[in-house]
Amino acid sequence: MRRRARTVTLVAALLASTVTACSSANDLIIYSGRNEQLVGALLEQLEEAVGIDVEVRYGGSGEMAAQLLEEGQGTEADVFFSQDAGALGAVGEQGRLAELPADVLGMVPESYRAKDKRWVATSARARVIAYDPRVVGEGELPQAIEDVVDPKWKGKVGYAPTNGSWQAFVTSVRVLKGEDFAKDWLEKFAANEPKRFDNNISILKAVDEGQLPFGLINHYYWYASATEKGGEANMKAKLHRVGGGDPLALVNVAGAAVVQGSNQSEAAQKAVRFLLSEQAQRHFADQTAEYPANPAVRPGKHRLPPITDLQPPDIDLSKLSSLQETVKLLQEAGLS
Repeated sequence: MRRRARTVTLVAALLASTVTACSSANDLIIYSGRNEQLVGALLEQLEEAVGIDVEVRYGGSGEMAAQLLEEGQGTEADVFFSQDAGALGAVGEQGRLAELPADVLGMVPESYRAKDKRWVATSARARVIAYDPRVVGEGELPQAIEDVVDPKWKGKVGYAPTNGSWQAFVTSVRVLKGEDFAKDWLEKFAANEPKRFDNNISILKAVDEGQLPFGLINHYYWYASATEKGGEANMKAKLHRVGGGDPLALVNVAGAAVVQGSNQSEAAQKAVRFLLSEQAQRHFADQTAEYPANPAVRPGKHRLPPITDLQPPDIDLSKLSSLQETVKLLQEAGLS
């Protein structure tokens, strides 16, 4: 087994040269914006499926997207495995992703693949509110995005400003509600003095331990925590789902693509096809508690509500690519 993990950041210029030196031209190289703890074991299985050695370089999805664009045609990457559709869209818009074959595209619903055929979703997750029922009744919780900025929640809402899922959520607000609404909402959110956390895990932990009334997270963190604690009955925090097509009910996707110009294009296509296989989709369903992108595979281990019952907003996920505009708004509001 020659799978090698590397965490890549934009500022580590020397790292890129070091990695290049230890890479083989015959390796399949994956740039993964997905966390190694979530997908490392699965990508080890992928190596057997593609039939050649696989090297995985880990980092944030935004970092990896920027790295791909900076490297251009000289990149060593063959596959881009992203945490969210926005990063995939940003790279695809610059012509850096190859068109996928029809049999791969046909493994997911139309809404879970790029209109230009250059990426496919591999799994889906829903935005939810994790709340402490010991201090907040479910009926008191926000029913729409406007309710989050009610002054009664001042200092009582948790968010993760540098997290990709938060930034994708804010991008969806811009796309669905318009720039003016998004700017106004962010200003009101900032004025409400929300509590900053490093990630979704920290938010959920604070809610579960009674330190925070509620926080904005992705659903699967709650199920992972419940598994660690020995069952859902041991969770103090509960989940509230908004629905109604509101941005708070956004269903975003992780996804994969073949990098344009890859000299391992056949193996790269096999890798993407593997991520949509029964084996991989069952991993997402049972190990990471995500929704499978392939409708032939159903959630099993975790008691997830059917994805058709979530009532997410109707949004072209490719439009979540406008991250730079989102980051600018967040900086202006003091929320970056």
